[in-house]
Amino acid sequence: MNFTKHLLKITQSTECKEVETIQSLWSGYGSIVRYQLNNPLLKTVVVKHIALNQANEHPRGWNTQNSHNRKVKSYQVETHWYKQWSELCPDSCRVPKLIGAYAEGDDQWIVLEDLNLHFPVRKTQLDLPEVKVCLTWLANFHATFLQQPPAGLWEVGTYWHLATRPDELEQMEHQGLKAKAAQLDDLLNQCKYQTIVHGDAKLANFCFSEDDKKVAAVDFQYVGGGCGMKDVTYFLGSCLSGAECERYESELLDTYFVALKKTLAIAKPHVDAEALEQEWRQLYPIALADFTRFLLGWMPTHQKLNDYSMQVTEEVLVGL
Repeated sequence: MNFTKHLLKITQSTECKEVETIQSLWSGYGSIVRYQLNNPLLKTVVVKHIALNQANEHPRGWNTQNSHNRKVKSYQVETHWYKQWSELCPDSCRVPKLIGAYAEGDDQWIVLEDLNLHFPVRKTQLDLPEVKVCLTWLANFHATFLQQPPAGLWEVGTYWHLATRPDELEQMEHQGLKAKAAQLDDLLNQCKYQTIVHGDAKLANFCFSEDDKKVAAVDFQYVGGGCGMKDVTYFLGSCLSGAECERYESELLDTYFVALKKTLAIAKPHVDAEALEQEWRQLYPIALADFTRFLLGWMPTHQKLNDYSMQVTEEVLVGL
């Protein structure tokens, strides 16, 4: 395979072997594999192999042309992210370094730094200090890219944004939310303070250091423009119950905004951080209602549809 030759060349190795399949990609679009090399300075790399002709049944039954087109674009966006954007991330919002990218026919490969050296821990649940570590990463990421046009990325980031989800909107039975879906979308897309959002900032996409005090993030298929609150509400929903979200919402948003303003004061002192915070705090429930809109159409029995998310959504709809 030509990719193997390419991998040996870009890693300055004479041998390589697959040692672990880390995960399969959604809907059978490929896999993420760890390779071992015989280079003492680069012992392992992680390779994301995208095989566009191997896609199979969507696990939720959403195997439509819309779904396929969205996936194809997402891998193009991710490759562009690693080539053109990732090196702009400081250590405070660490991401894998790109080693190389290769394409042949319907197959694409992204060769990345193996984060296991410095960020070996993966978690399925978090305590509050660990939640705050991830929120600080998001705050630093959003501050770093504040007011930068998303060139080559999704114009509107996140995998659930309305324009890419017509099938799910059509299926949704909540008529009040269906009627206001475009209004929620507009509020988020037209806010004054836009940044680059990760777009899939769930717990599974964060890698922790051994002391749990630092994280790096992976999976940039849906990175693009938007309001930072979209990442924040999605992340909190991925690691906290509805009751925990309600109980700790104020404390956790405070943590996020303290970190955001700290980074902005250094990196972008011209930005009115107080005005940004005021705008984004008002958009936090809007972002939650927007994600709830997606879930109600995509999988109305999803565990993230809880009393808290539905209560916030109903309050938002009443206020529109």
